[in-house]
Amino acid sequence: MPRKARRNRIIIMTSLKTKLFKKRQLRVRNKLKKTAYGKYRLSVHRSSKNLYAQIIDDKEGKTITAVSTLEKKLGLVGKNNIEVAAKLGKEIADRAIKKGIKEVVFDRGGFLFHGKVKALASAARENG
Repeated sequence: MPRKARRNRIIIMTSLKTKLFKKRQLRVRNKLKKTAYGKYRLSVHRSSKNLYAQIIDDKEGKTITAVSTLEKKLGLVGKNNIEVAAKLGKEIADRAIKKGIKEVVFDRGGFLFHGKVKALASAARENG
């Protein structure tokens, strides 16, 4: 296969991957909008190096509290594994309780409910 054709094929594959991710993300978000009934949303983002979680009030369009592996006081900078995800879940639950939030809906975005995302969600559930 010529070099140019190979390069174009890679671009097509990555754009397809991105399209499928966005499609999954919109499907999850739309389902949440129908069933959330005004509750806050716990949104999770997972990059290759870091994890992020935030609780969002969709009525006002504001982030109420957030936590990530970039925060130096947590001591998790640059780490990205299941144990770290569980610690983030515990931390976001603690911060939500301090703000008076008792119930949220979990927004996994376009990510599968498996591994780090699942560990974060279950740790948040266990801690309130």
